[in-house]
Formats: sequence, C-alpha cells, structure tokens
Amino acid sequence: MLNRRTVLSSAALAALPLALPELALAQSRKDSIVLAMALEPSPGLDPTGGAASSIAEVTLYNIYETLTKIHPDGSVTPLLAESWEVSPDLTTYTFRLRKGVKFHNGEPFNAQAVKFSFDRAGGDKSTNKDKRTFAALTTRVVDDHTVVILTKEIDPDFPFLMGQATAIIVEPKSADTNATKPTGTGPYRLENWVKGSSVTLSKWDDYRNAANIKLKRATFRFIADPAAQVAALLAGDVDAFPRVTPRSVEQFKGNPRFQVVVSGSRAKTILAINNKKKPFDDVRVRRAVNMAIDNKAVIQGAGDGYGVPIGSYYPPSAPGYVDLTSVNAYNPDRARALLKEAGVTGPIEVTITLPPPPYARQGGEVIASQLSKVGINAKLQNVEWAQWLSNVYGGAHNYDMTIISHVEPFDLGNFARPGYYWNYQSPKFNDLYGKYKGTANAKERTKLLGEIQRLVADDAPMGFLYQPQWVTVASKDVKGLWKDMPIFCNDLSSLSKA
Repeated sequence: MLNRRTVLSSAALAALPLALPELALAQSRKDSIVLAMALEPSPGLDPTGGAASSIAEVTLYNIYETLTKIHPDGSVTPLLAESWEVSPDLTTYTFRLRKGVKFHNGEPFNAQAVKFSFDRAGGDKSTNKDKRTFAALTTRVVDDHTVVILTKEIDPDFPFLMGQATAIIVEPKSADTNATKPTGTGPYRLENWVKGSSVTLSKWDDYRNAANIKLKRATFRFIADPAAQVAALLAGDVDAFPRVTPRSVEQFKGNPRFQVVVSGSRAKTILAINNKKKPFDDVRVRRAVNMAIDNKAVIQGAGDGYGVPIGSYYPPSAPGYVDLTSVNAYNPDRARALLKEAGVTGPIEVTITLPPPPYARQGGEVIASQLSKVGINAKLQNVEWAQWLSNVYGGAHNYDMTIISHVEPFDLGNFARPGYYWNYQSPKFNDLYGKYKGTANAKERTKLLGEIQRLVADDAPMGFLYQPQWVTVASKDVKGLWKDMPIFCNDLSSLSKA
C-alpha cells in the first residue's frame, strides 16, 4: 500500500505531458506562476453560465469582480462596492459603488451595470445556478454610483452571497460572449486557452490597483490523473496545486522544497441519488443506502482521511450545524431489513456514474463494495467532466447514483429547486425553507435551520458522506495561499513568489 501511494511508476511519468516552453519559462520568473487544477472550466469562462466550480477557480477576483469580496476566514469586505447599508428588516441593501472603475473593454463600471447583471442573473433565460436568489431581487439605480437592492428572501449572509462567482458584475455589451471572451473589471485578462491543457491569464495594466498586483502572468494547467499531479509538482512544472489529490500528500510533507496547506471548507461530498428512479423513490430504500455506507471508510478511501462525517446536507463548520450522523448511521443489518420492508426481494442493480476527480472514483470503489453487502450491486461508470455536466447534472438527469462534492457554502435551497438533478420534491421542505428565508429573527432562523437539517436527514434524498478538507501542495517560494477555503477561488491578487 505504501508503494502504491508514494512511488510513481515509469509508465505514469511517461504519460505526463511535457511542459510547454512558456510554462517552463514561467517557473524561472518571480512574476509568473503555474497553478494546477484537476478539472477544466466547463462549458466556458462565464460563472453565470455553468455550475462547475472550476470556472470560478480561474475567473473569480481575477477576471471578474463582485460587489463584495470573501476572504479565507469567511469575512466579507468591499470590492466593487465601497460600502453598504442594510435596513433593520434585512430586506433593503444600499451599495455605494467604487468610482473610476473600468471594464477590460473600456466601458465604465456603474450602477447600470450592476442592475443589468442582477436582472440578467434572475431573468427567464438565465442559466445562473443561483437564479432563484437573483429572481427574488429588485435592483434600483439611484445614481451612477448608488444602487438599492430589495430582496424578497431574507438572508443575513447576503453580503457573502454578493461575493460569490454567480454574483459577478458583467459589462452589458460583452456579456453574451463571456464564455469564450471574458470581460470583467479584474486585474487579469484572458491571454490564451488551450482546450484540454491550460488557461493563461495576463496582468491588465489599466487595473485600478495595478501596482499592487505582483504576478504578470498566471497559467492554470489541467491535470486529473493523481500520478501526473505528483509528477508535475516534483518536476517543478507546477508552482502550486490547490485541492490536489490527498493520496499524493504524504511524500511532500517532509520535502523542504514544498509547503502543504490543509484547509477547512464548507463543502459536502455526497452520493447523489436520482429520487425519481425506482426503487429510490421509496424513502426506506434511500435510508438503507445511507445505513450501508461506513462514512469513515469512505473518507479513508476517497480522501485519505481528510474529511469529517456528515449526517445531513450541512457541514460542521457552518453556523447552526446540528450533528445528525446518528440518524441513518452505518448499520448493514438495519439496511437489509429496510430493503425487505420496502418489498425489495432481489438484488438492486444500479450504476454509479463517476466524474474525473479522484475522490469520486476512489470513493466509488469503496461504496460499491459496501452496497454489495446489503444487496445493492453497483456498476461503476467513469465519465468525463463535460459528459457528467450534460447527462447527470443537466438534461434528462440520466443516472442512478453519482459521487460529487457540492462546494457552495449556502445551497440548501437546491432542495427546493424544481427539476434539480436529485429529483427530490417535498412540500414540507419548501414550506420550512420559505419560512427560513422570510424570517429576520436570528433565534427563529437558527431553529428553522435545525428543522431543515433534520428533515433532510430523515428523507435521505442522497447518501451523506463527508465534509472534505482541501489540501494544497506548493513550492516554498509561493506566498499568499489561502489557509481556508469557504469558496473555491484562486485569488491571484494575493499571490507572489519569493
């Protein structure tokens, strides 16, 4: 086991793509950096047009900016907004906007751009994954540098939401082409995109704080294979690999060339279940699935121990968390009894569709073995990221089960989304969530949040696995890496090389 985890085979090294000349050059310069990611942004570089977190990993705070900015500790400060005020009932936000800001195409940033961006995000044609949030907003222009935002859904974390990738401010004339020609107000512009290989950003000299931006160029390489990830780091082809496969970490801990940063998260890794497919439309079967799974074994197999078990769709690091790991705790005997109660007389044949991240494919092997012990025979099907987004997350939701990490901090509202890929429908949940979004009293909100977590745990619309801890491996000379990751972001403005 030690050899498999720590020794690279010659075949794996041979399979590693050779570093492009410009990447090798970047390694020798203090004003350039090469970062690696497991997944390529898909379907494009517009975070309002796709659900993949990899889009934000390249673009948020680099190409595009938001009214507010989220920091590693979860705090929120002004970005495109200089300040804001909120009404006592938490339904009205007045944002004072930064003056003298331009988009990359020379157009001015102003209140009209904010209104356009939020109206677009909540409009009928919107593909924004947070469309519901923006559909509940009314944005009013007071003057060029003042906007008032009215919200029908109360959320004390609204300034945090305004700092996420779905809340980017886009330039109206260029918005429709942002997927391939992204235009924002950030310190970097797209220089080159080699599909399947890398994205390169270059510093925008007309940025308002250009003198404070240390790196002139940043290249994001896409490396899904765990052995290739290790090889790229050891060869010096990559300066930093945020959220690297944990299985590769041990060999870097004692190496003086590298630093290893273990970060907290707000993510939830789940075994998503298609609730419309029989027999998973029966809550007893879904509970049996949960009871067949040993979370701790999954954490070891999928994340090499970097994770915390969860019993509902809410992470232990979030405010108002309720520990519900005992609700459908690991109990294979009880799982078999529940299947019998549900009238399941023979083995259930299912396919677990697995996207490329190693945690999914490694976790799939562990979970398939565990499910087989209670009479659920799982076939593992590996698919590419674009295929997963198209066939599982989007379209007809053509899957039985899948393993995925949901990294958004505040996304309980997904359970109320009609046609979401889980196909979970619950009037009781919708009622509870509506009360939660309409309640300003902090004590009452916490109470409702606990009830929501319990309802989700009882309904077991998915297999609750764990809250992942993300690991970054980087060269010792890289400064400014995020210690924790409340959102997925590679903020280049904070990075430098010694």
